[in-house]
Amino acid sequence: MMSYMREVLLRKLQAVFSRAFPGVLFSNENFEINYPPEEFGDYSTNLALKAAKELKKNPREIAELIKNELEKDGIQEKLFSKIEVVGAGFLNFSLSSEARGKEIEKINVANGDYGSTQAGKDKRIHLDFVSANPTGPIHLGNGRGGPLGDVLANVLVKNGFSVWREYYVNDFGNQIKVLGHSILKDGEAQYRGEYIDNLAEKNQEADPFAVGQKATKIILNEMIRPAMESLGIMFDEYFCESSLHASGEVEKAFEALKAKDLLYEKEGALWFCAEKFGDEKDRVVRKTTGEITYFGGDIAYHLNKLQTRNFDLALDIWGADHHGDVVRVKGAMEALGYREKVKILITQNLTVLKNGEEFKMSKRKGQYICLEDLIDEVGRDAVRFIFLAYSANSPMIFDINLAKEKSNKNPVFYVQYAYARMAGILRKTKKEAVGVADFSLLTNEKEIELIRHLMRFPDLISEIAENYEVHRLTHYAIKLADKFHSFYHASRILDEEKSLASARRELVSATKVVLGESLRLIGISAPEKM
Repeated sequence: MMSYMREVLLRKLQAVFSRAFPGVLFSNENFEINYPPEEFGDYSTNLALKAAKELKKNPREIAELIKNELEKDGIQEKLFSKIEVVGAGFLNFSLSSEARGKEIEKINVANGDYGSTQAGKDKRIHLDFVSANPTGPIHLGNGRGGPLGDVLANVLVKNGFSVWREYYVNDFGNQIKVLGHSILKDGEAQYRGEYIDNLAEKNQEADPFAVGQKATKIILNEMIRPAMESLGIMFDEYFCESSLHASGEVEKAFEALKAKDLLYEKEGALWFCAEKFGDEKDRVVRKTTGEITYFGGDIAYHLNKLQTRNFDLALDIWGADHHGDVVRVKGAMEALGYREKVKILITQNLTVLKNGEEFKMSKRKGQYICLEDLIDEVGRDAVRFIFLAYSANSPMIFDINLAKEKSNKNPVFYVQYAYARMAGILRKTKKEAVGVADFSLLTNEKEIELIRHLMRFPDLISEIAENYEVHRLTHYAIKLADKFHSFYHASRILDEEKSLASARRELVSATKVVLGESLRLIGISAPEKM
């Protein structure tokens, strides 16, 4: 709806200016259309304020002119119930009941396609998320990026993008040898826990690296994959770092950087000129021992995504401990001509509370909460929703006791209960029994607020595809449930006049469509009964 508003205002502005200010050119690229506080209507624009500088006119005078032209052309009767000039020259618009009714009908016809776009048509995105080292089970700390990546992929697909979900398996390097030592329980052991004891019982190797490699495959297939699937996450591929070394792609990436004089040898190691690309110092890609660093493997991996597999964008979701890697990886890709094709999101740390106290996690000490154990205890829906309720940029608290609540204190229960209540209303009120909807009768405050929130869904979906702020979807769903419950307590359907009852039933149906699509994107169930 906002895009249509922009088109209307652009056309009218151009018409007004061509008549009132002949010969004056005005750039229409910078004005904004926003959502004002609800008491001030549906939309607001700073159009007149932006034009005032170019025209050297009072912005309120320009705003009044635009308002008059809109009313003169009959736009107000068709689309708006009220147009106001407020403040320094803002224009506020309240939609007509006719316009609101058309949007309700549009939602019910579109069903799950409501809010879908083709903005990303023919664009291929490689999405790498979770990708925790395969040295133990997925725990809550490294599992936070799972729901974030999965839901972001869902939203991008809804916007027309082709998305490839991938888990990068770091099955090459020192951590695999350390895993082997831990299973052998020798002096270099670092990882502990019941899973290490179980792997030790199965081990028949003596070389630490060989032990670690075999254990990695077991951990991946018996711990990591099941944990991801129990969370509802299906990857298109588990891509092994070892394949980059076996295929020679790591050395190929190094040769590409050498050709640009961006690799040099010092003290027996091979260094990338990272400082030239904004890093605080140059970085080693191959150690004096000949071992390839994490960073060296990352360069080859990103080159594989963008050059070998020809994705349009490599989008990575990393944990907070990888914050320092962002500049160097982006710098290496800039050096190879791909900086604008790499985006990296960082998730912040996670605190787990149980019985009101912080639960410390350490894979090496064997003290951690496995993701699968948490799902078994509180359910997949609660895990996904609570993980997604926080911005990736902020630390989060996961309260195990709250996640187990079967009450409105638990946000996922609250939202699902709203959906089940909508389903119950629609079962009790058959469409053919309530008559023809008259949307002009939807005039009370709770009805208007609910419709207004429904209409914001398409803009939200488009914005998340641009800014990746997935947490806004869970916040939207909670607020939609709030507004529906307020509407439910203020508006009857049964025993109401038929045309009003039908309009309200159509509004409930539209709300169920939008909330159901929100839950689908979030990846949690939408129960018809609770």
